[in-house]
This record gives sequence, C-alpha cells and structure tokens, in this order.
Amino acid sequence: MADHKESIPSLADIAARRISRRNFIKGAIGSGVAVSSATYLFRASGVFGQGGGDRLLTLNVNGQQRRADVMKQETLAWTLRYKLGLTGTKLGCDRAECGSCTVLIDDVPHYACSVLTHTVRNKKVVTIEGLASPDGKLHPVQQGVIDEQGFQCAFCMSGFIMSAVGFLKTNPHPTRAEMAHGVSGNLCRCQDYDKILTALMRGAENTRKVSHA
Repeated sequence: MADHKESIPSLADIAARRISRRNFIKGAIGSGVAVSSATYLFRASGVFGQGGGDRLLTLNVNGQQRRADVMKQETLAWTLRYKLGLTGTKLGCDRAECGSCTVLIDDVPHYACSVLTHTVRNKKVVTIEGLASPDGKLHPVQQGVIDEQGFQCAFCMSGFIMSAVGFLKTNPHPTRAEMAHGVSGNLCRCQDYDKILTALMRGAENTRKVSHA
C-alpha cells in the first residue's frame, strides 16, 4: 500500500490562503452592505415616492430661499437633513413621538417628521441652525443650555431648544412647571429632565434680558 503523506504547506501557500480568506470576508461584508443599502433605498423610495415624481420647490428656511427636489410624500425632516444638509434636525422615532426633529413653522413648533414638505412652501421654517444671529452670536436659549450644561448625550437637544424657543414666544415668563409642560412633547433618552429644565429656564431668563436691552 502506497504511503499517503500530507504535504506541509509552504509559507507562500499559507499567505495565499490568508489573502483569499480576507478577500472573501471583505466581499461578503461588501455585498451585505450593498443589499442592506439597496433594501433601505427601496423602502425609502416606496414611502416617499408614492403617487408622483420629484418636484422642484422653493422653501423659506432660516430666512433664505432654498430650492430642493421634493417628492410628493417626502417629510420636512427628510428634506432638511438629506436635501438641504441641515442635520441639526435629528431623526429619532420618525413617528411624531420623541420631538428630536422639532422645528419652527411660522414660529410654532412642529415635528418635522410628520409634516409633508410641500405643505410649507408659503411658510417660514426655522431650524436649530437658524437660531444664531448672522454674526454667530447664539440665541439666548442656546446660551442658557451652554451656561447650565443642560444635556448629557445631547441627541435630543436641538428639539428641546426649538420647542422652548417657540413656547417662549407665547409665554416669555414661564414658571418651571409651565416650561415643563411647554416642552412635554420632547423626550430625553438619558432622562436628564431636571438639568434640561434648569437650562431652559436660564434660556428664558436670557431671552427676557435681550428683549429688554
């Protein structure tokens, strides 16, 4: 019976196998990402593309006229983030529950994820990027948040600030309980509500000082 001896692989063979395995893993990861992205894009196109194609709209955002290709069922949050690059408007739940996407529409806070973009063509939209003055000075509520270091992870911060700014337009002298009610449509994942309220109350104080200056 002939002897069957296993050949000992050379260093070159081992290196070749490692390279092949690495390429296989990279290819598998790449194809997985491609499938995932394609699925997401298909789902997004299904949600936003129902009933019509793109339309070029002019929107008044942060005091500027902005042009964007907007689909019929596209939400304002999507347009702001992915068409206009205003990523300060956060997408959290994307179902009008967390408030992280809050913006002002004609000075009234709204969840941008539940507003269709084409409905705000003749309205004024303000996002967190539009609060500061042209010279870069922060809005009094923004400054209040910095003064009190009012947020932990700060993902929800822009939504809280926009809600507070809108609320202070109707009630510039709120009690702490009134402020809590005024921003009750916003949720904090870190549950740091006491510190947030302290920061927003400082913001209210700063706003009153500016208005009486």
